[in-house]
Amino acid sequence: MSKPRRTRTILQLLVVLLTLAATGTAHASEQTLLHFNHGYGVLDRETADAIEHSAYLKDFANFQVRTTTGAGSEKWTGRYLMGRETYVELFGVGDVPGKDGDLGSAGLGVSVEHTGQLSTVVQRLHDAGIANPLEFLQTRDFGDGKPVPWFNGVFTTDQYDTFGAWGMEYREEYFADPRSNTSPAHYPGDISRNRYLPDDYRNHQMRDVTGIRIGITARDLGNTLPLLRAGGMTVRQLPTGAVAFDGMTTIRFDTVTADQVGLRQLDLALNQPTGTRHVEQLGHSTLTVGPGAHARWTFAIRD
Repeated sequence: MSKPRRTRTILQLLVVLLTLAATGTAHASEQTLLHFNHGYGVLDRETADAIEHSAYLKDFANFQVRTTTGAGSEKWTGRYLMGRETYVELFGVGDVPGKDGDLGSAGLGVSVEHTGQLSTVVQRLHDAGIANPLEFLQTRDFGDGKPVPWFNGVFTTDQYDTFGAWGMEYREEYFADPRSNTSPAHYPGDISRNRYLPDDYRNHQMRDVTGIRIGITARDLGNTLPLLRAGGMTVRQLPTGAVAFDGMTTIRFDTVTADQVGLRQLDLALNQPTGTRHVEQLGHSTLTVGPGAHARWTFAIRD
Protein backbone atom coordinates (compact mmCIF):
# COMPACT_ATOMS: atom_id res chain seq x y z
CA MET A 1 0.00 0.00 0.00
CA SER A 2 2.92 2.39 0.55
CA LYS A 3 4.24 2.33 -3.03
CA PRO A 4 1.16 3.98 -4.67
CA ARG A 5 1.19 6.75 -2.05
CA ARG A 6 4.89 7.35 -2.69
CA THR A 7 4.27 7.48 -6.43
CA ARG A 8 1.52 10.07 -5.99
CA THR A 9 3.81 12.18 -3.80
CA ILE A 10 6.55 12.14 -6.43
CA LEU A 11 4.09 13.05 -9.17
CA GLN A 12 2.69 15.90 -7.06
CA LEU A 13 6.18 17.28 -6.54
CA LEU A 14 6.99 17.06 -10.26
CA VAL A 15 3.81 18.97 -11.10
CA VAL A 16 4.73 21.66 -8.57
CA LEU A 17 8.27 22.02 -9.91
CA LEU A 18 7.08 22.19 -13.52
CA THR A 19 4.53 24.83 -12.56
CA LEU A 20 7.16 26.87 -10.74
CA ALA A 21 9.55 26.61 -13.67
CA ALA A 22 6.85 27.66 -16.13
CA THR A 23 5.65 30.68 -14.14
CA GLY A 24 8.62 31.66 -12.00
CA THR A 25 10.61 33.81 -14.44
CA ALA A 26 7.80 36.25 -15.18
CA HIS A 27 6.75 36.24 -11.55
CA ALA A 28 10.28 37.01 -10.40
CA SER A 29 10.89 39.85 -12.85
CA GLU A 30 7.60 41.61 -12.11
CA GLN A 31 6.77 40.98 -8.46
CA THR A 32 9.50 39.19 -6.52
CA LEU A 33 11.32 41.38 -4.01
CA LEU A 34 13.17 38.71 -2.01
CA HIS A 35 15.60 36.35 -3.69
CA PHE A 36 17.63 33.44 -2.36
CA ASN A 37 20.86 34.94 -1.07
CA HIS A 38 22.45 32.10 0.87
CA GLY A 39 21.66 29.09 2.98
CA TYR A 40 23.57 27.51 5.81
CA GLY A 41 23.67 24.23 7.65
CA VAL A 42 25.43 22.90 10.75
CA LEU A 43 27.13 19.60 9.96
CA ASP A 44 28.87 16.96 12.03
CA ARG A 45 32.50 17.71 12.77
CA GLU A 46 33.90 15.01 10.48
CA THR A 47 32.00 16.40 7.49
CA ALA A 48 32.82 20.02 8.32
CA ASP A 49 36.53 19.20 8.63
CA ALA A 50 36.53 17.25 5.36
CA ILE A 51 34.98 20.24 3.60
CA GLU A 52 37.39 22.69 5.20
CA HIS A 53 40.48 20.75 4.12
CA SER A 54 39.26 19.60 0.71
CA ALA A 55 41.67 20.39 -2.12
CA TYR A 56 38.90 19.60 -4.61
CA LEU A 57 36.54 22.29 -3.30
CA LYS A 58 39.23 24.96 -3.59
CA ASP A 59 39.32 24.24 -7.32
CA PHE A 60 35.59 23.63 -7.73
CA ALA A 61 34.37 26.91 -6.20
CA ASN A 62 35.41 30.27 -4.87
CA PHE A 63 35.97 28.66 -1.49
CA GLN A 64 36.90 30.40 1.76
CA VAL A 65 37.12 29.56 5.44
CA ARG A 66 36.77 32.61 7.64
CA THR A 67 35.62 33.90 11.01
CA THR A 68 33.16 36.79 10.92
CA THR A 69 32.38 39.25 13.73
CA GLY A 70 28.85 40.59 13.69
CA ALA A 71 26.67 42.73 15.92
CA GLY A 72 27.42 42.50 19.62
CA SER A 73 30.87 41.01 18.85
CA GLU A 74 29.20 37.69 18.01
CA LYS A 75 31.54 35.48 16.00
CA TRP A 76 31.01 32.52 13.68
CA THR A 77 33.40 30.42 11.59
CA GLY A 78 32.10 29.19 8.25
CA ARG A 79 33.15 27.41 5.09
CA TYR A 80 31.90 29.45 2.13
CA LEU A 81 31.28 28.47 -1.49
CA MET A 82 30.49 31.67 -3.35
CA GLY A 83 28.91 32.03 -6.76
CA ARG A 84 27.82 34.93 -8.94
CA GLU A 85 24.69 35.86 -6.97
CA THR A 86 24.30 33.16 -4.32
CA TYR A 87 26.45 31.30 -1.84
CA VAL A 88 26.53 28.50 0.74
CA GLU A 89 27.71 28.73 4.33
CA LEU A 90 28.64 25.47 6.08
CA PHE A 91 29.40 25.09 9.77
CA GLY A 92 30.57 22.38 12.09
CA VAL A 93 28.97 21.80 15.47
CA GLY A 94 29.85 24.71 17.74
CA ASP A 95 31.05 27.06 14.98
CA VAL A 96 28.05 29.31 15.65
CA PRO A 97 27.15 30.57 19.14
CA GLY A 98 24.25 29.09 21.10
CA LYS A 99 21.71 26.62 19.77
CA ASP A 100 22.32 27.88 16.21
CA GLY A 101 25.54 25.85 16.40
CA ASP A 102 23.80 22.56 17.22
CA LEU A 103 23.88 19.67 14.75
CA GLY A 104 21.08 20.05 12.19
CA SER A 105 20.49 23.76 12.72
CA ALA A 106 20.08 25.65 9.46
CA GLY A 107 19.11 29.03 8.07
CA LEU A 108 18.14 30.93 4.96
CA GLY A 109 18.90 34.52 3.97
CA VAL A 110 16.72 36.09 1.26
CA SER A 111 17.56 39.57 0.03
CA VAL A 112 16.23 42.50 -1.99
CA GLU A 113 18.03 43.99 -4.99
CA HIS A 114 17.01 47.66 -4.63
CA THR A 115 17.33 50.09 -1.72
CA GLY A 116 14.05 50.50 0.15
CA GLN A 117 12.38 47.25 -0.91
CA LEU A 118 12.68 45.61 2.50
CA SER A 119 10.23 48.14 3.94
CA THR A 120 7.67 46.89 1.41
CA VAL A 121 8.26 43.33 2.60
CA VAL A 122 7.77 44.41 6.23
CA GLN A 123 4.51 46.15 5.33
CA ARG A 124 3.32 43.02 3.55
CA LEU A 125 4.08 41.00 6.68
CA HIS A 126 1.91 43.38 8.71
CA ASP A 127 -0.84 43.07 6.09
CA ALA A 128 -0.60 39.28 6.34
CA GLY A 129 -1.22 39.37 10.09
CA ILE A 130 2.37 39.26 11.38
CA ALA A 131 1.85 41.89 14.07
CA ASN A 132 5.45 42.29 15.24
CA PRO A 133 8.06 41.42 12.62
CA LEU A 134 11.48 41.45 14.28
CA GLU A 135 13.57 44.09 12.49
CA PHE A 136 17.31 44.38 13.18
CA LEU A 137 20.60 45.81 11.96
CA GLN A 138 23.51 43.47 11.37
CA THR A 139 27.01 44.97 11.46
CA ARG A 140 30.41 43.62 10.47
CA ASP A 141 33.74 44.21 12.14
CA PHE A 142 36.70 43.87 9.79
CA GLY A 143 39.08 43.48 12.73
CA ASP A 144 39.66 47.04 13.87
CA GLY A 145 36.88 47.16 16.45
CA LYS A 146 34.83 49.61 14.36
CA PRO A 147 31.63 47.89 13.19
CA VAL A 148 30.27 48.88 9.79
CA PRO A 149 26.52 48.69 9.02
CA TRP A 150 26.17 45.53 6.92
CA PHE A 151 22.48 44.90 6.27
CA ASN A 152 19.02 45.57 7.63
CA GLY A 153 17.11 42.39 8.41
CA VAL A 154 13.72 41.08 9.42
CA PHE A 155 12.48 37.86 11.02
CA THR A 156 8.82 36.97 11.35
CA THR A 157 9.46 35.91 14.98
CA ASP A 158 12.20 35.31 17.54
CA GLN A 159 10.69 31.93 18.48
CA TYR A 160 12.11 28.97 16.54
CA ASP A 161 13.24 25.38 16.91
CA THR A 162 16.30 24.81 14.71
CA PHE A 163 15.73 26.89 11.57
CA GLY A 164 15.43 30.59 10.85
CA ALA A 165 14.84 32.61 7.68
CA TRP A 166 15.37 36.34 7.44
CA GLY A 167 14.92 39.08 4.85
CA MET A 168 17.98 41.23 4.06
CA GLU A 169 18.73 44.64 2.59
CA TYR A 170 22.42 45.44 2.23
CA ARG A 171 23.47 48.87 3.49
CA GLU A 172 25.17 51.40 1.22
CA GLU A 173 27.72 52.07 3.99
CA TYR A 174 28.97 48.52 3.53
CA PHE A 175 29.44 48.89 -0.21
CA ALA A 176 31.20 52.23 0.33
CA ASP A 177 33.79 50.64 2.66
CA PRO A 178 36.82 49.62 0.53
CA ARG A 179 37.41 46.60 2.78
CA SER A 180 34.16 45.05 1.55
CA ASN A 181 35.74 44.41 -1.90
CA THR A 182 32.37 44.91 -3.57
CA SER A 183 31.59 46.17 -7.07
CA PRO A 184 30.33 49.62 -8.13
CA ALA A 185 26.58 50.12 -8.50
CA HIS A 186 25.10 49.24 -11.89
CA TYR A 187 21.87 51.20 -11.36
CA PRO A 188 20.45 53.67 -8.81
CA GLY A 189 19.83 51.91 -5.51
CA ASP A 190 21.83 48.83 -6.55
CA ILE A 191 22.34 46.63 -3.48
CA SER A 192 22.21 43.40 -5.46
CA ARG A 193 23.71 40.03 -4.68
CA ASN A 194 25.81 40.31 -7.84
CA ARG A 195 27.31 43.57 -6.58
CA TYR A 196 27.94 42.09 -3.13
CA LEU A 197 29.75 38.91 -4.17
CA PRO A 198 33.22 38.88 -5.79
CA ASP A 199 33.77 37.81 -9.40
CA ASP A 200 36.24 35.02 -8.58
CA TYR A 201 33.50 32.46 -9.35
CA ARG A 202 34.56 32.90 -12.99
CA ASN A 203 37.82 31.08 -12.23
CA HIS A 204 36.04 27.97 -10.90
CA GLN A 205 33.32 25.52 -11.89
CA MET A 206 30.53 26.59 -9.53
CA ARG A 207 28.34 29.47 -10.70
CA ASP A 208 25.28 29.58 -8.43
CA VAL A 209 22.92 27.74 -6.10
CA THR A 210 19.85 26.64 -8.05
CA GLY A 211 18.29 24.45 -5.36
CA ILE A 212 18.39 23.80 -1.64
CA ARG A 213 16.52 21.20 0.41
CA ILE A 214 16.23 21.40 4.19
CA GLY A 215 14.43 19.34 6.81
CA ILE A 216 12.68 21.62 9.33
CA THR A 217 9.97 21.34 11.97
CA ALA A 218 6.35 22.27 11.28
CA ARG A 219 6.65 25.31 13.56
CA ASP A 220 9.70 26.61 11.72
CA LEU A 221 7.99 26.07 8.37
CA GLY A 222 4.97 28.02 9.58
CA ASN A 223 7.23 30.91 10.59
CA THR A 224 9.12 30.87 7.27
CA LEU A 225 6.43 30.80 4.57
CA PRO A 226 4.89 34.21 5.43
CA LEU A 227 8.28 35.85 4.81
CA LEU A 228 8.75 34.16 1.44
CA ARG A 229 5.21 35.05 0.39
CA ALA A 230 5.69 38.65 1.51
CA GLY A 231 8.80 38.73 -0.66
CA GLY A 232 6.76 37.71 -3.68
CA MET A 233 8.18 34.22 -4.11
CA THR A 234 6.01 31.52 -5.65
CA VAL A 235 5.15 29.19 -2.75
CA ARG A 236 3.37 25.84 -2.96
CA GLN A 237 2.55 23.78 0.12
CA LEU A 238 2.78 19.99 -0.10
CA PRO A 239 1.60 17.22 2.19
CA THR A 240 5.27 16.73 3.14
CA GLY A 241 6.35 20.38 3.38
CA ALA A 242 6.61 23.19 0.85
CA VAL A 243 8.45 24.42 -2.25
CA ALA A 244 9.34 28.05 -2.98
CA PHE A 245 10.82 29.57 -6.13
CA ASP A 246 12.31 33.01 -6.80
CA GLY A 247 12.94 32.71 -10.53
CA MET A 248 16.33 30.98 -10.24
CA THR A 249 16.57 28.98 -7.01
CA THR A 250 14.12 26.33 -5.82
CA ILE A 251 13.84 26.04 -2.03
CA ARG A 252 12.33 22.79 -0.74
CA PHE A 253 11.34 22.25 2.86
CA ASP A 254 10.62 18.80 4.25
CA THR A 255 8.54 18.82 7.43
CA VAL A 256 10.29 16.46 9.86
CA THR A 257 10.64 15.74 13.55
CA ALA A 258 13.27 17.61 15.54
CA ASP A 259 15.72 14.69 15.41
CA GLN A 260 15.70 14.67 11.58
CA VAL A 261 16.25 18.38 10.84
CA GLY A 262 19.10 19.73 8.77
CA LEU A 263 20.54 20.56 5.38
CA ARG A 264 19.82 17.71 2.97
CA GLN A 265 20.73 18.76 -0.55
CA LEU A 266 22.21 21.52 -2.71
CA ASP A 267 21.84 21.88 -6.47
CA LEU A 268 24.54 23.96 -8.13
CA ALA A 269 24.86 25.45 -11.61
CA LEU A 270 28.27 25.32 -13.28
CA ASN A 271 29.90 27.95 -15.45
CA GLN A 272 30.52 25.42 -18.21
CA PRO A 273 29.15 21.92 -18.82
CA THR A 274 31.46 19.01 -18.14
CA GLY A 275 31.40 15.81 -20.14
CA THR A 276 32.36 13.60 -17.22
CA ARG A 277 30.87 12.67 -13.86
CA HIS A 278 32.97 13.28 -10.76
CA VAL A 279 32.00 12.05 -7.30
CA GLU A 280 33.68 13.60 -4.25
CA GLN A 281 33.04 12.12 -0.81
CA LEU A 282 33.33 14.76 1.91
CA GLY A 283 32.72 13.22 5.32
CA HIS A 284 29.07 12.18 5.43
CA SER A 285 28.23 14.09 2.27
CA THR A 286 28.58 13.40 -1.46
CA LEU A 287 29.21 16.01 -4.16
CA THR A 288 28.42 14.76 -7.67
CA VAL A 289 29.58 17.08 -10.47
CA GLY A 290 28.35 16.56 -14.04
CA PRO A 291 27.88 15.37 -16.59
CA GLY A 292 26.41 18.58 -17.92
CA ALA A 293 26.30 22.01 -16.28
CA HIS A 294 24.99 20.90 -12.90
CA ALA A 295 26.19 19.45 -9.61
CA ARG A 296 24.31 17.94 -6.69
CA TRP A 297 25.57 17.80 -3.11
CA THR A 298 23.72 15.48 -0.73
CA PHE A 299 24.10 15.37 3.05
CA ALA A 300 23.37 12.33 5.18
CA ILE A 301 20.18 12.41 7.23
CA ARG A 302 20.92 11.82 10.89
CA ASP A 303 20.32 8.31 12.24
